[in-house]
Amino acid sequence: EVQLVESGGGLVQSGGSLRLSCVASGISFDEDSIGWFRQAPGKQREHVSCLRPSDGSTYTADSFKGRFIISTDNAKNTVYLQMNGLFPGDTAVYYCADFGTCSRYGFAPGNHWGRGTQVTVSS
Repeated sequence: EVQLVESGGGLVQSGGSLRLSCVASGISFDEDSIGWFRQAPGKQREHVSCLRPSDGSTYTADSFKGRFIISTDNAKNTVYLQMNGLFPGDTAVYYCADFGTCSRYGFAPGNHWGRGTQVTVSS
């Protein structure tokens, strides 16, 4: 059974930083791509970033490049999302997911994601 548990969200002022964590079980950090997407009320889901373990490649949507960084700690079965330069438009629930597709041609979640962690950025 795949389980993904996110943490690290909260309230932060505009310009601030947060680091999200996701502890995963039931997936292989050596084989399965993993990443983050977010969902804000009334808005479409946005795919943020993913990491492909086969070659260590990471892919980040253009709107997050230079601000958000994905990383993993395989020994802890944990994936992180370091978020810098946050602004109110980043307010959303952030989800960790296995990514069925993770390449320079596109990336999208697979069939498993956690309950999410709320990030709220105040102005």
